[in-house]
Order: sequence, then C-alpha cells, then structure tokens
Amino acid sequence: MKKKEVLFIAGILVFALVLWGFLAIFRRGDYGTVRITVNGEEYGTYSLAENRKIFINDTNVCEIKDGKVRMIEADCPDHLCMKQPAVGSSGGTIVCLPNKVVIEGEKTADPETDSSAFDAVV
Repeated sequence: MKKKEVLFIAGILVFALVLWGFLAIFRRGDYGTVRITVNGEEYGTYSLAENRKIFINDTNVCEIKDGKVRMIEADCPDHLCMKQPAVGSSGGTIVCLPNKVVIEGEKTADPETDSSAFDAVV
C-alpha cells in the first residue's frame, strides 16, 4: 500500500471512532422509566438510569441494572416472571399473575411529540 492509502484508511478510522464516541455520549441519558403496578394500582415509577433493587409487597423483588429491569425474586409457584427477559425503555412487560404485579418499560419522551409512539383506537 502507498502512503496516501494508509493515511486515508487511518483518517476514516479516526472519524469513525470520533463519531462513535459522540453517539455514545448522547445515548447515555436516554434510559427511560419503568412503571410498576400491583393489582391494577400504581406502585411506583422508577428511572432506569439508577441501578437499584425494588422490593414489591414482600412478594417480588425486581432489579434495575444497566438500563434494564428484571424480576429476580418471586414467591409464586411457577416463577414464570423470573424467566421473562429484561425490559428496557424500548418497551416490554413483565407479569407475575399470582401476585398481580406488572412491570412496564417506558420512554421518557412525551408520546404526543414522539413520532415513534403508537396510536391506539379504543
């Protein structure tokens, strides 16, 4: 390879690394929230930006870690809620039917200004 070709390839690699760094910085704050309901009533809304464990009525424990939430403990007989995949701000739901616990991932953006939000007809 000639010197100009090596410099061109190195320049492209540096540009790609700088662009990747900027994207990583801007995506860092987009964690969203998680809403927990028990028996149809809101138990709480928590930020996915902070790692923590949430104890839900002595029956369930969920863990927020790395921008996702998952059920880590449950006293239900089948533990299906613990086998469900982690939920993040892109959406998703974890349900524990025996304990009537529902965990939903939500974006923090206003759904009326967010063009990617779904519109449901009731």
